[in-house]
Amino acid sequence: MDSETLGKYSALHPKPAGLTLHYGTAGFRTRAEQLDHVVFRMGLLAVLRSKAVAATIGIMVTASHNPEEDNGVKLVDPLGEMLHPSWEDYATQLANAEEQELQKVITEICQKAAVNLHKDASVFVGRDTRPSSEKLSQSVIEGIQVLGGQYHDYGLVTTPQLHYMVCCQNTQGQYGKATLEGYYEKLSKAFMELIKQSHCSGESQRHLKIDCANGIGALKLSEMQPYFPQEVLIHIYNDGTKEKLNHLCGADFVKVHQKPPGGLDMKPNERCCSFDGDADRIVYYYKDTAGHFHLIDGDKIATLISIFLKELLVKVKQNFKMAVVQTAYANGNSTRYLQETLKVPVHCVKTGVKHLHHKAQEFDVGVYFEANGHGTVLFSKAAEAKIRQLVKEEKDDEKREAAKMLENMIDLINQTVGDAVSDMLVIEAILALKGLTVQQWDTLYTDLPNRLLKVQVADRRVIDTTDAERRALTPLGLQEKIDALVKKYRLARAFVRPSGTEDVVRIYAEADTQENADALAHEVSLAVFHLAGGKGAPPQP
Repeated sequence: MDSETLGKYSALHPKPAGLTLHYGTAGFRTRAEQLDHVVFRMGLLAVLRSKAVAATIGIMVTASHNPEEDNGVKLVDPLGEMLHPSWEDYATQLANAEEQELQKVITEICQKAAVNLHKDASVFVGRDTRPSSEKLSQSVIEGIQVLGGQYHDYGLVTTPQLHYMVCCQNTQGQYGKATLEGYYEKLSKAFMELIKQSHCSGESQRHLKIDCANGIGALKLSEMQPYFPQEVLIHIYNDGTKEKLNHLCGADFVKVHQKPPGGLDMKPNERCCSFDGDADRIVYYYKDTAGHFHLIDGDKIATLISIFLKELLVKVKQNFKMAVVQTAYANGNSTRYLQETLKVPVHCVKTGVKHLHHKAQEFDVGVYFEANGHGTVLFSKAAEAKIRQLVKEEKDDEKREAAKMLENMIDLINQTVGDAVSDMLVIEAILALKGLTVQQWDTLYTDLPNRLLKVQVADRRVIDTTDAERRALTPLGLQEKIDALVKKYRLARAFVRPSGTEDVVRIYAEADTQENADALAHEVSLAVFHLAGGKGAPPQP
């Protein structure tokens, strides 16, 4: 490593004085103008990681559903998964190192992680449509070059597309071709094969209005449109030509505010969905004839997919282990439906995609979705091999047909990470195959009324949780207070957890009526404010 070159280039990407950032589930995220030194250094880190694992690593410049003024960066590990937790610490150390310590920190990382600097390194780079993303991705590339890494710049891609490319590259093409065309072809082929097997499909089945959050999703869906069959008529809204990214639109806005996005006119019973800013989350929704808004979130998406997969797994008569993985944010009635009606095991883990993904890997078929609409399905190597073998060799027609559907589902689902485009095609295929309208899907179960709130605190670390974040260990007395409040309401539960990215505490409450859910959430937020060092004025109902 040439320390003179490192010093020279590093000086072109100076770290603002007093700025400390932490690498969390979403990588680094903050105001775009504070990120230049971070992305340059993540270019360096990606080279070290690539040398350490002798594989291609991905770097994505995006801040997902954050406002347009923000940006962020995250690394993608060899199979398209999130960066290994031990390297999250290295990322934090490297991002916060003072200029003169940079060389020392790099040397320490190389020693701790047994990095051989003489090995080759290869990095795939992608970015979203934010005004700041192009310049930041150039800084990433400078970082890669300083340490002698090779890179391929994919330019504008959705986050899941970059995860997909990295996985394709490192499986020597077994997972697919590491090109955008390869991605479009694989997904559209699997989708067409699936809906070929559908016997219904009235005209209204096929129209779908998509709010693309004025982000990258609009660009990539437009590119993919020629690959879609005639049966699918997608109508793109909030395509980024007029309004700001994520402003009053996108999956996060719709989920949090429980109302339709701006820029999309909904007629009664029309199927609509929203992507988030980097197209790794999706939620569906519709308006009924009385004008009421109905949200179909990640829990209901997981339920629909689980129903479909369970039916197919029963038909192929293999002893596959299937489970659904949720977080504490999953609606209580979704958990009940999955366990009691569908008889599918449900596991609860800490919030954060990496925890869900990790748990889902324990099963032959692991379905995971966060309520916010981020999720996917994982198939074990053994299950996938068995399914593909049944397609080729099974004599029984019904079994073979079911195996064929499962094989197409395996190819349609982006198993590396939640992918709004892939998830949308999975949902559309299932609705067509089962002849379900969006209303019928919605009525599988009724969500318990719930409310999400957040309270600003001086230091989010005063709250420590256990039991997959469902109970608070500190500050003392807070959990007892929450327990007492929950007892006042029917079908109620509530929990609090510190944000991973800012000094706020997030509160979730559900109960038998919206009024009670709101009241419970407010009472819990007051308890947090008083016991956990709230900032500013106490929360108002």
